[in-house]
Formats: sequence, C-alpha cells, structure tokens
Amino acid sequence: MTTDVSAPEVRIASGALRGSAEEGVAVFRGIPFAEPPVGGLRFAAPRPAGRWEGVREAVTYGPPPPQAAVFGMDALSRNTGTDWLTVNVWSPEPRTGAGLPVLVWIHGGAYIIGTAAQPEYDGARLAREGGLVVVTFNYRLGIEGFAQIEGAPANRGLLDQIAALEWVRDNIRAFGGDPDRVTVFGQSAGAGSIAALMTMPRAAGLFRRAVAQSVPGTFFSPELAADVTAVCAAELGLRPTVSDLAAVAPDRLSAAGDAVGAKAAAFAGRWGSIAHRPVLFSPVVDGDVLTATPWQALARGAGRDVDLVVGHTRDEQRLFDMADGTLGQVTPEQAATALERFAPGPDGARRYRDAFPAAGPGELYEQVNSDRLFRMPSLHLATARAAGGGRAHLYELTWAAPGMGGAFGACHGLDVPLVFGNLGSGLATMLIGDGACPAAEEVSASLRAAWTAFAVHGDPGWPAYDTEQRLTRLFDTRPVTTAYPEEASRLLWQDHVFAALPLLDGA
Repeated sequence: MTTDVSAPEVRIASGALRGSAEEGVAVFRGIPFAEPPVGGLRFAAPRPAGRWEGVREAVTYGPPPPQAAVFGMDALSRNTGTDWLTVNVWSPEPRTGAGLPVLVWIHGGAYIIGTAAQPEYDGARLAREGGLVVVTFNYRLGIEGFAQIEGAPANRGLLDQIAALEWVRDNIRAFGGDPDRVTVFGQSAGAGSIAALMTMPRAAGLFRRAVAQSVPGTFFSPELAADVTAVCAAELGLRPTVSDLAAVAPDRLSAAGDAVGAKAAAFAGRWGSIAHRPVLFSPVVDGDVLTATPWQALARGAGRDVDLVVGHTRDEQRLFDMADGTLGQVTPEQAATALERFAPGPDGARRYRDAFPAAGPGELYEQVNSDRLFRMPSLHLATARAAGGGRAHLYELTWAAPGMGGAFGACHGLDVPLVFGNLGSGLATMLIGDGACPAAEEVSASLRAAWTAFAVHGDPGWPAYDTEQRLTRLFDTRPVTTAYPEEASRLLWQDHVFAALPLLDGA
C-alpha cells in the first residue's frame, strides 16, 4: 500500500493496482478476473485475465454484461466496452497478512439483468463496520451466460462465478483477505447460483460458508434450455450454434431474448410454468457443469462441509405485483389461474383454498406465487442441507418496508439494501423512502451483525435448522427465533420436488 492514503496501491498476480480511499476503506474497482468473452472467446469458458505493465487505475466499475430490457437495464450496457468480467474490492486493511474474513457477493436479476455497479451493492459500510473484505463482480447473463448453445459449454455464467472465486483465492491476500475464510452471499438469481455452486466439484474449496437470500426454484433440463435457445435463435433467422450466434452483436442477441420473452405465453405447451412468467434462462442441469439440482445434490450430501444460511422475505411476490400493476387489483379469475398453474400437485388449488379459508383473491395470488418462486425453494434447500448431514440456519425477513404507505411489505429484494446497509440509494429509496428511517437502521444492523458473525466464526446467532423444531430467525425491529412461521405453505409443498424443469410434449 502506498503512503498516499487517498490512492492505496496493491500488487496482485496480474500487476499493480491503484484504488481510492472512501468512507474509511480502500476501494478497488473494475479489476479484470477474465479476458473479455468476445471474439474467439464468445460463449467459451472464461479465460484468466492477462498481466499488465505499470500501475492500473482501479477507480471505476467495469462495464456491465449485456442486459435484458427490464427496468431499462439494457441501456446500461450499450457502447460501454466488452471487459464485462471484473471484480471490485473494499478493504479496511489492504495489506498482506491482515487475514480478514472475506464476503463475496453474487448479484441477482433473474439471470438476465444486474451489475455489481448498482448502488445498493456498494460494500463500504459492510467492510468498514464488519472488519471484512467485501468483493462483488459481474458475470455473463441471459443468452451470453445461460443459453444452451451447440458447441458451447453450458452454464457459462456459473463458470464465470467460479473464475471470480478462483481470482479471490489467488489474489485476496493482497487486499488483506484470508482465502481460507471466504463466505459467498447472494440474493435471488445470485442465491440460486450459490445453491448450484455448493454442489459443483469445480467450486469445491473456493468458499467455506454461504448465505442464500431468496433462492429461486427454476433449474432447467438440457432439453428445455435448448428449445428456448432455438426459439431465440430463430427470432434472428439463425441456428442455436456458436458459429451462427457468435456473429450477432451482443445487444441484438439480448433483444432477441426480450422479443421471445414478450410472447413466451405462446410456448406454454412446451415450456410450462416458465412461459407464464417468463424466466427464460436459468442454470441447466447438463450432467457436466451441473450434474443435479441443488436440492437433490445437497440431500445426497454434496458440499456438506459448507455451512449455509438460507431464507426469504415474507412477502416475496409483493414487489412484482407492484411492478405489473396487480397489487390490490387481482381478480378471482387471476387468482384461480395462478393456483391452477403454480400450486403443487393435481389438487393444489383446492388445498390452497382450504389452507387459507379467509384469503381473498389477492392474498391467494400472492401466497402461491411467493411460495413457488422463492419461499419454498429456500425452505427446501435448508431441509435438503439437513438431510444430507450439513448445517443450515433458516431465516425470514418479516419487517415491512414503509415506502408507499407500507404497500411493499417485506417484499423481494428488501433484504439487499438492509444487508449492505445502503439505505439511502438505489432500491432502498423506493422501498424505504428518502428520509431517515430508524426502524430500517435497526433491522439492517441485525442482518449485518448476523451475516458478519457467520462469516467470521460460522454462527449467525441462532440454532441450526432441523426438521423437528424448524427453528427460524425472524428479522424485524426486534428479531426473534421461533418455529418456521409459514406452516400452512410448508405442508402444502412438503411432497413437492424441485426437479429440473422438463421440455413438455405440447405444441
């Protein structure tokens, strides 16, 4: 580290880096961990970044990978460069030998959007107050990262994540981190990625602990993934091969995915539930990169040496209801359709109505979608981890966000700004509001303390989950530990298996 505290320097395997000092920590942004996956490396497994001469400035985030046109994210990646695969590091003590625990964040975004540059992912507060090194990074998304393309390895987005974790293993000492004390944490698609990484031999030994926030239940069979890719390629008049698709500009390829997503309901006979709520790209159980779903693999004992914190928010669906205008507007017909499509088992719709006899259409719609998307996959991951002989700690965020008069509840994504402590920017301004919120600070402090304690010594502050007591930490202004609160949903889904989604026979 240089004597100029405003411009800290470190040296890693690839060369020297000059960062900046911000909010009491040293920050290094936009560090390549792999070569740009373009040209001859398009749709290939990531290749480690090369060396550079002199001192590389590391003060700005790297460009985001190609994005879907959701929330206008596609505009972020236009004409910004191709160095998509970069990491960012926050450290309160950037010197070799400091031996600090390391938290590595994997962002969410339905496997189609997201970038480590989003303001809610700034790691300064978490690093400074927790005495941790915090790392964030980008990985390939959508067709670039998860489409099943002939001639390309499957799950390139997951391979990027492994490459980033290998970079952490090889370089984090220079920033004051201990490569033997790495905890990965992530939300939504990031949590789904973590669930996969825990079971993958290629990721073995790269992290010691994992925090999975709102795990999605979508993993694809190769047949389903290949069919989705074929339809996206056909949108461009092409075949789903590396030779055809590598010649297409990344933004044009993303736009083809968006076009298919807009008409996905027409493919419900082949794609099933993903067509009704377009989730066209997910990890693929291809038999090589990923050999089983996380639930299957963990129950068989895979990765049992990795301790796990897993959980969800109480009102996962509420954010999506707000986004698509259905909050408070769900009709009985919409609720009935959702129950028929998404409730488990042949008699699932009736069982939901029996389990929630006082629920109106809006509550039934919210319950079945929240359960299917994130709540039950997260619960089942804890159950699988316990069944496989590993340790899992289960939680639920129950604190209701005050934004828009409390309409969001404890919605999907609320945990992210709370975990990072970034309550005045990004998503937090919508969910929590612009002004000071003492209650949000209290919940944030509880979550940050739990995640930090888990990263430091493996105990988040409440007992491990088991299938008898089902002890769960409920995060509110006053956190408590109690039996899992969503008992009616648990019983409805207890026999469901989150298998790789198949390609159906329908036309």
